[in-house]
Amino acid sequence: MARDVLLALEGISKTYPGVKANDDVTFSIGAGEVHALLGENGAGKSTLVKMIYGLVRPDDGRMTLRSAAYAPAKPSEARAAGVAMVFQHFSLFDALNVAENVALGMDNPPPMRELAGRIREVSEGYGLPLDPSRLVGDLSAGERQRVEIIRCLLQDPKLLIMDEPTSVLTPQEVAILFGTLRQLAAEGTSILYISHKLEEIRALCDAATILRRGKVVGTCTPAEKSARELAEMMVGMTLKSPEREAAEPGPVALKVMGLSLASPSAFGTSLKNIGFEVRQGEVLGIGGVAGNGQDELMLALSGEMRAPRDAVQIHGRGIGDTGPNERRKGGLCTAPEERLGHAAAPDMSLTENALLSAGVRRVLTRKGFIDWPKTRAYAEAVVSTFDVRTPGVGTAARALSGGNLQKFVLGREIMQEPEVIIVNQPTWGVDAAAAAFIRQALLDRASKGAAVVVISQDIDEIMEIADRFAALNEGRLSAPVPTKGLTIDRIGLMLGGAHGMHEAEGPAHVHS
Repeated sequence: MARDVLLALEGISKTYPGVKANDDVTFSIGAGEVHALLGENGAGKSTLVKMIYGLVRPDDGRMTLRSAAYAPAKPSEARAAGVAMVFQHFSLFDALNVAENVALGMDNPPPMRELAGRIREVSEGYGLPLDPSRLVGDLSAGERQRVEIIRCLLQDPKLLIMDEPTSVLTPQEVAILFGTLRQLAAEGTSILYISHKLEEIRALCDAATILRRGKVVGTCTPAEKSARELAEMMVGMTLKSPEREAAEPGPVALKVMGLSLASPSAFGTSLKNIGFEVRQGEVLGIGGVAGNGQDELMLALSGEMRAPRDAVQIHGRGIGDTGPNERRKGGLCTAPEERLGHAAAPDMSLTENALLSAGVRRVLTRKGFIDWPKTRAYAEAVVSTFDVRTPGVGTAARALSGGNLQKFVLGREIMQEPEVIIVNQPTWGVDAAAAAFIRQALLDRASKGAAVVVISQDIDEIMEIADRFAALNEGRLSAPVPTKGLTIDRIGLMLGGAHGMHEAEGPAHVHS
């Protein structure tokens, strides 16, 4: 079915020092069309949508909106023209309520009582009910996203740009969001949709434009392609699925029992009686919607938050009251979610960052002095083994792309040959090729006898590499169940906190 064109881009280009972010990009979005924008990290997606939303000015080319010239100098001009955007990272204030947050994002907000009524009316009309008086700090990640979406919908947009909108949602919440987006499209609103979740793209989007290194390399109807075909169009190469040799798990390497800790953050989630064990050669996947205690669990396992000694054990030895370096000596390495600032010091070189966490296990110091040649050699080995694209190990961490820094951080931990490795969001925001590489590296470590814990919001990732799955909800962990035979409905119920359903390690069934 031919659609009237809402937004057309012709020859759009944007150059930054040393990189051409967009190179002669031409495509159009039809009225009422859900249009996917696909590409690996650094392909130019973010720059392109920032130009459409008025955050960045193109160097060349032109845009037309409903056949009229369109060149917004700032986001308020884009909004006035009917273009709205829901960002990947929410810009909300925890200490304000829903209505106050919505008002802050509007150019001319109505009186608060009238706005509260409109929020109720619009949110319920689109199947995303919200209480205008609730504090944002008390909302789940899915509810926070609703605030951002409703803020946009109150402006009656003609084009809604969505950047990774489902990364913080349970499968049930994704279904609700897709219902809302289909309703908007049926009413004539166009949606430009960015996501690395290719099965979602296939289910939702009418058309897709694929970018690679700033250029358009293809267009397609997503439903007519497999997820693998879409991924291979994005990266321009054949992708291999992660694989490992089947083997019986060994003895218990990591045991956590009765782990209860208060969150250090006022709006964090305290851990409540967490317990699980992981055997040598086994991968345990821990899923959960953002904000359900993942960060606190990671801090407790890494040693950044102390716990009672026997609450965390390696090979039967209590380490709960020890710090990160003691745990590394004992064979436990970790890689947190936040790459820049937590996993790596932004202004330090890759060599210095290698020293920060590998100094203990790789013995990179002698009698209190740093062995720089040995440290440099280790950093170079990580860069080479994990295909980190960088001019050299003297480069500052902040100069690397997100995907390359993630490969460096994971490589730095895996190459220390830990007996237990715990990673949080290992492929967050990395492209298909880098994600496949990282997942394979974790499986290889498991094949060599390590116990691997993967904390991830990406359920597809967990199902691809984990032997067992447990769900984290409001600081409580469900009993782990085998991933084999686990249905998406069952996973969604577990993520939503239906803890009574899965106390046994039997085969997964959905109970009606």
